[in-house]
Amino acid sequence: MLCAYLHQTLKESARDQNRMKQSHTTLTIETRGPGLTDITDDVAAWCSGQDISDGLLTLFIRHTTASLVIQENADPDVLRDLQDFFAALAPQTGSYRHRTEGPDDMPSHIKSALTASHLSLPMVGGTLALGTWQGIYVFEHRDRPHRRNVIAQLMGD
Repeated sequence: MLCAYLHQTLKESARDQNRMKQSHTTLTIETRGPGLTDITDDVAAWCSGQDISDGLLTLFIRHTTASLVIQENADPDVLRDLQDFFAALAPQTGSYRHRTEGPDDMPSHIKSALTASHLSLPMVGGTLALGTWQGIYVFEHRDRPHRRNVIAQLMGD
């Protein structure tokens, strides 16, 4: 039964290939320094204007000292606890060789390496398929505010 389903899906996919659309943009995010900046509404607003109902959204942050995460958006203590955890995990007082841009430089690279530079999210029925308490965040790892660029690419029909 599975093979028949896969075969039918492949036939439908081949027939619908001419309907596939894609769109991309760069979202510029102003962070306030270390912590998580909620970008869910900005991402959802851009997606809703792309005339794509069902597809896949890819987000990519173009920086090595900030990252992207999907996290709880209901209790702000979750975000503060995450920030505190990562600060303890990669403290500025470590004996790092790389300190080109200051004492927060290498700890920021470590935090970024332990999280994600890209996310993939399904879009179903014109809406991002996030869970009830999920939000999309830029996780700033540097001590001062930064302007971060997030590439968004949406593909679907």
